Amino acid sequence: MTVYMKEPEQKAVACVIWMHGLGADAQDMAGLASELPIKAPVRHVFIDAPVRPVTLNNQMPMRAWYDIVGVNFTDKEDYPGISQSEAIIREVFEGQLREGFRSEQIFFAGFSQGGAMALFTGLQTLSPIAGIIALSSYFPCASLCNVLLHKETPLFFGVGKFDPLVLPAWANLTIDTLQSKGFQNITRHDYPMEHSICLQEINDLAAWLDTQVALIHHGDGSVK
Repeated sequence: MTVYMKEPEQKAVACVIWMHGLGADAQDMAGLASELPIKAPVRHVFIDAPVRPVTLNNQMPMRAWYDIVGVNFTDKEDYPGISQSEAIIREVFEGQLREGFRSEQIFFAGFSQGGAMALFTGLQTLSPIAGIIALSSYFPCASLCNVLLHKETPLFFGVGKFDPLVLPAWANLTIDTLQSKGFQNITRHDYPMEHSICLQEINDLAAWLDTQVALIHHGDGSVK
């Protein structure tokens, strides 16, 4: 497991753990984080997914949080792979706790497959966390996920209206599922894009992050 960190100029008052999409690497999310015009001092942590053969891509080895065998929603449910990656992400989360962050200062975030892992891992976290960020993503293995997360946890969804890989219908299903489980603090933005990230999304996410960090942070560095 390879982990990279980007520290703010001032002492960090929150931490975002980022997971990249299929076939990318940690630098992909580092590029996104560097574009966020956030005012709050936030530590960004980037994880490289394991290299594994991906069935959909002719068994070609690439960085992937789990295997994908087809293009349908249920084709993406490699529960053993998802569980293995959850353990990796949780180890990084525990590491941030050991470094002094409280759980409610930590966000799980990701794009596409990485966003799926942010949801799957975050939703199974009993400790209060700052929030979950899912960009062009969906909730995998929902029927197998033991949802423990506090229902008031803020969730941010960025959805591409023309996404051919992660269909907007999957975001609808994900949000419907979460609402049925009692989650109401959900922010959703739809953008005129395919499977990518746009400037408006970056600005919306930065504003949301600043708002959430302000809710947990006092000027003296303590946390509510």
